[in-house]
Amino acid sequence: MKAVRHILSLSGGKDSAALAIYMRDRVPDMEYIFHDTDKELPETYAYLARLEAILGKPIAKTSPTDSFDHWLRVYGGVLPSNHRRWCTRMLKLKPFEKYVGEDPVINYVGLRADEPRIGYISTKANITAVYPFKEDGLVRADILRILDESGLGLPTYMDWGRSRSGCFFCFYQQKIEWVRLKETHPDLFEQAKSYEKESADRGVKFTWCQSESLTELERPERIAAIKANREAVEERKRKNRKNRPLAETLGGLATEDEPERDGCLICSL
Repeated sequence: MKAVRHILSLSGGKDSAALAIYMRDRVPDMEYIFHDTDKELPETYAYLARLEAILGKPIAKTSPTDSFDHWLRVYGGVLPSNHRRWCTRMLKLKPFEKYVGEDPVINYVGLRADEPRIGYISTKANITAVYPFKEDGLVRADILRILDESGLGLPTYMDWGRSRSGCFFCFYQQKIEWVRLKETHPDLFEQAKSYEKESADRGVKFTWCQSESLTELERPERIAAIKANREAVEERKRKNRKNRPLAETLGGLATEDEPERDGCLICSL
């Protein structure tokens, strides 16, 4: 009978990083893996390198057999969206299942106790998902404490306003995040914009944002409106906010006008 493997998938986000640190001494034979789509933010790679040093163990990197561009052609130029999440399936889940093979595996997932979400990771019978943070009652403040005490801290993409890990063109981004991507990584914004153009050239008009192309979004007057709306919402929140510990206010970009969407667990935890 094969020995059970212990595998923790890293997204480049704060929760999976905190879980890796939390489980480091509890499961010495843990395997850490990152599913590299080759479309990640540079800050994600830097964060994983720092985490690797803290863990004292290499993080394996799996890559999809075929690229995002290949699958985009297979899907007829239709960009992925929350209704067509082929990117997660083909670039994250399939490589994970290939990495696992038929071995019995316990897969550690970084869902917190204060999250109501239940995520699909794999339906393979040999893979069992466990949720240590939920089991031990750890919430957002605990995750921030783990990251702070370890010296890792939060991913630096949060410094410029990105709320989640994942591909730089992730369709779960809010519009203010697209604006900040353009300001911080204009080359990546241009790449994302080129995918919309290629889609249109194929006769399939799909955009990353609902009802608005990136070409429309980047118009100066539109950027100004998005920023103004964001500031107005934040000002209302500041006026209505009760006194809360700082830890409870960190790590999110949700607003009344653009509530944060859950996203793909394997991409954004």
